Amino acid sequence: MEHINTFKAAVAAVCAALTALWGWFGWVVVAWIGCMIIDYATGSAAALRAGEWSSKSARDGIWHKLGSVVAVIVAAILDTVIGHLLGNVPGVELPFTYTVLLCPLVVIWYILTEAGSIIENAGALGAPIPAWLARTIAALQSKVNENVDV
Repeated sequence: MEHINTFKAAVAAVCAALTALWGWFGWVVVAWIGCMIIDYATGSAAALRAGEWSSKSARDGIWHKLGSVVAVIVAAILDTVIGHLLGNVPGVELPFTYTVLLCPLVVIWYILTEAGSIIENAGALGAPIPAWLARTIAALQSKVNENVDV
């Protein structure tokens, strides 16, 4: 029992340290990475179950994930550039400090995309999927697209 309490304390300390280091956005990124891993694993399992797994499709999945990482990096770079521009425009003083805007939206969009794929994979593995869950994920993704459409 003492080992369990020590483990819990260690996990809590690590989470507190990471939160102090990353803030809320770091945990959103952790959630996205977790979703990518779960999606890849469940997609591979569903393909194996259907007898359709191939190393080419597995590589294609990894390339797809890499592409989303590149898109998030581009959004982070743009956030940095926008922050520097807004902070250095002569004669313009904003009532707030711009830190991030694009990157969290892109990451949340990817989380919703991964969640939809995970649900599809779970269904392909034979799990019953509540229709309302799939509709909720689709509605959230649609709302993000609608509200951020430029």
